[in-house]
Amino acid sequence: MLTGLMASMGAYNFHVLMIIGMFIVMFAGLALGQELAFVLGGVGMIAGILSLGDAGITIAMTKIYDQMQSYSMVAIPMFVLMANFLTHSKVADGLFESVRYLFGPFKGGLGIAVILVSTVFAATTGIVGASVVTMGMLSMPILLREGYHPSLAAGMVCAGGSLGILIPPSIMLVSMGSFAAISVGQIFFAAVIPGLLLSLGYIIYIVVITRIHPDWGPAMTPEELAEMPMRQRITGSLINLIPPLILIFGVLGSIFLGVATPTEASGVGAFAALILAIFYKQFNLKMLKESLLDTAKTTAMVFMILFGAASFTGIFMSLDGDEIINNFVMGIGIGKWGVFAIMMAIMFVLGMLIDWLGIVMIVFPIFLPIMDSFGFDRLFVVALSAVLLQTCFMTPPFGFALFYIKGIVDPNKVRIQDIYRGVVPFIIIILVVVVLCCIFPNQLVYLLPSKLIGTA
Repeated sequence: MLTGLMASMGAYNFHVLMIIGMFIVMFAGLALGQELAFVLGGVGMIAGILSLGDAGITIAMTKIYDQMQSYSMVAIPMFVLMANFLTHSKVADGLFESVRYLFGPFKGGLGIAVILVSTVFAATTGIVGASVVTMGMLSMPILLREGYHPSLAAGMVCAGGSLGILIPPSIMLVSMGSFAAISVGQIFFAAVIPGLLLSLGYIIYIVVITRIHPDWGPAMTPEELAEMPMRQRITGSLINLIPPLILIFGVLGSIFLGVATPTEASGVGAFAALILAIFYKQFNLKMLKESLLDTAKTTAMVFMILFGAASFTGIFMSLDGDEIINNFVMGIGIGKWGVFAIMMAIMFVLGMLIDWLGIVMIVFPIFLPIMDSFGFDRLFVVALSAVLLQTCFMTPPFGFALFYIKGIVDPNKVRIQDIYRGVVPFIIIILVVVVLCCIFPNQLVYLLPSKLIGTA
């Protein structure tokens, strides 16, 4: 019957209808609350069988097998294991305690401490859940006790914790680099300056808003500050900063100098994180078991989505979906930056509904070939996408960081409305940084990758 339908309406029109149907069914499945991996994989397999017969199954399985053969994917479980070791080692606890006293005398000082520690912690974890929950449990009780406005406190913890998916090493960057067929080392270093710029933007906002509203972020009282002398604050901050910095420079430095590939560096990072857990006297068999189980769960989730997306993408490409959408976009006549803006807008909207991995797996197969035809560098496109995808953790109604915070705070002190309001300024800062990266790509995106030794 389908063969007759194709003959009557033409293969091209049939492919258009099948592609439209794939996206309709995909969004319907997501709206019904089905798991993304099974929605993508199921839609791909069904569309492949209906349109291509047995060849559809072969194409889907081949794409999944190709994904399994990606060497850079080995880095994902190692970086996840590194993050779990660091979370259990409580590296951030001592650092936050020292830094909050160091900046405590200033209005908004505790907020600055949250962002600074979140930035350091982000460069050692690569997982938003670990960063947000850890910083939330460390800082939210203190922020609220010190009189910080609930929306500001929740917003800064969500924003700071979300840096964990952008500042390398990050499993998102590994996945994006592998999927876009660009060097993972290049994308790591392309994300460094935008990530630090976001951190700086967050700090500037906290300083400004606490000057406008002094009661939103009061300074610590002299009695509290007297509990830790200035010399102890400085030495404590430096001492607690050294171990994570050694880990950061060990992982990123080895990649930057061309000594190791990101995959090899991930193994070094996991081992170094284990050493830190032992050094901080947090290592035991229970901690090891929990870290390994959490790593297995997270890795399985990521790979299931990757395999489902590979099936969907393989059938989409076999139906000439990239060519069909490319022809449609070219026909609109809005220019290269107009198309780029549409891609960013679609990712922003999808970020309200699904997580970053689903967005990458849906948007990249469609738009990367179009960006190629307009002459965009894939490194630039992927780096800007990574910056923008910070928003998917903070945009209602399904931003994961919002629910992480909601789950660890007293609902009588911090309402969900406070959390939603609190993240809005930080989302605006992210969009501003995306625009700045578009205006100054050589200074913000390409500066470090251009100095990278090797292309590992």
